[in-house]
Amino acid sequence: MWSRGGMSQPRLLTLLVLLLCCQGPWAQITDNVVERWKEYSEECQRNMSRLPAPTELVCNRTFDKFSCWPDTMPNSTASVPCPWFLPWYQKVKHKHVFKTCGPDGQWMTGPRGQSLRDATQCEQDDEDLKAQEKFAKTYGSFKVMYTVGYSVSLCALLLALALLLGFSKLHCMRNYIHMNLFASFILKGVSVLVIDALLKTHYSDKIDGYNVQVWLSDEAAAGCRAATVFMQYGIVANYCWLLVEGIYLHNLLVVAVFSERSYFTLYLCIGWGAPMLFLIPWVIVKFLYENIQCWSTNNNMGFWWILRFPVFLAILINFFIFIRIIQILVSKLRAHQMRYTDYKFRLAKSTLTLIPLLGIHEVVFAFITDEHAQGTLRYVKLFFDLFLSSFQGLLVAILYCFVNKEVQAELLKRWHRWKLGKDLAEEYKHTYSHAPSARNGTGSTCEKHQLVSGCTNGLGRSLAPQASSQCLERSGHSTAEHLALAGHHHCYEFPETTAESHF
Repeated sequence: MWSRGGMSQPRLLTLLVLLLCCQGPWAQITDNVVERWKEYSEECQRNMSRLPAPTELVCNRTFDKFSCWPDTMPNSTASVPCPWFLPWYQKVKHKHVFKTCGPDGQWMTGPRGQSLRDATQCEQDDEDLKAQEKFAKTYGSFKVMYTVGYSVSLCALLLALALLLGFSKLHCMRNYIHMNLFASFILKGVSVLVIDALLKTHYSDKIDGYNVQVWLSDEAAAGCRAATVFMQYGIVANYCWLLVEGIYLHNLLVVAVFSERSYFTLYLCIGWGAPMLFLIPWVIVKFLYENIQCWSTNNNMGFWWILRFPVFLAILINFFIFIRIIQILVSKLRAHQMRYTDYKFRLAKSTLTLIPLLGIHEVVFAFITDEHAQGTLRYVKLFFDLFLSSFQGLLVAILYCFVNKEVQAELLKRWHRWKLGKDLAEEYKHTYSHAPSARNGTGSTCEKHQLVSGCTNGLGRSLAPQASSQCLERSGHSTAEHLALAGHHHCYEFPETTAESHF
């Protein structure tokens, strides 16, 4: 089968575009193939430069983006071994690719001037190709799944973060930790989606003889590498903040005298500072020893363990904290002497809640590394890794914010204040449009206080609280209703002015 030249025509690059559906393993495969193709091209150029110039009519030596061709006599067919950059090279290393030299000393071309060659022997067999296409299709489904997961999680996390930041009465140590955890999930999700887009753009560009060297240059890969660094930082920081959540919960339950304020700086160092201790060495060794395309390749697993170690350690510590917390919950539930069914229900509810909050689900596959997972186990591990990682942010936002009764109380209070202010404004407008006092610009003190109260519209400030209380009584509102609107300061521990600085 004769095919035109260029890197986009062979099954190799067609398959690579198809396989670029996941930022994980197939990005690594693509990086490896592209790097090997680059080495093959450079080797070909060196070999051609060493040969003496031809003295007779020949088809000139060339590299057609697939194979390296020597000078060839007219009206003959050149054959060279299948290029060694092919991922399946071991199966075709004894086979050849063919190219015909015309009678005029020019390589045979197609109707549009494209170079022709017969690379049939160098192609994968149909069975392997179908298996890889099936593999790529599965990974494509996984990509759709985790893209939806990260997108939904980002929306939920941004809303949850805005609520905790917006309600000053919810500013306390516990929620400061939650806000930082939300921020780490947001950083992780954004970086994953960005690097996916960059990888797709980087590897989907059409490659021709003009832009191939630009496409393979370090400058072209710089943005992709920067996104990879941010993604790795976001992942490690996310696990570190899950560890902080576990440590804080453990201290609340176990430590008798627990000064929250003194620990917060330590929590910040663990959550945002500790990842840098591992990220910087990783960046250095990648730049010096494994500077390949987007840095998604892990040829030396020792380098990868620089980032894997803190993640593994955080998972392990949180698992032991989880076991300890379950023991404490069991003892407390038994002490209440409740019915066995209620006891089991509460314990199961607490356990299932703690699992996503502390990232305990990671323990299931923590000891099964990517390089050891093969076959069905690799599919299962990848599915759970991608599914749980992408939707974990949504679960955390729901459990830490949306079902939090303090957050719900604040939202309800703001809604009641806004509705009350709107109703009072409407009533004032209706009353004064018919009352005689509206014509001379006067009104009762009570009515003016009602207007001022309505104009606050949920800001929670009153210029004359005693007068407002009297007005509520005169207008039919009980003191209990007024207190219900005021709410409680459940979580107000630090001054309002320092809330954002702690975050």
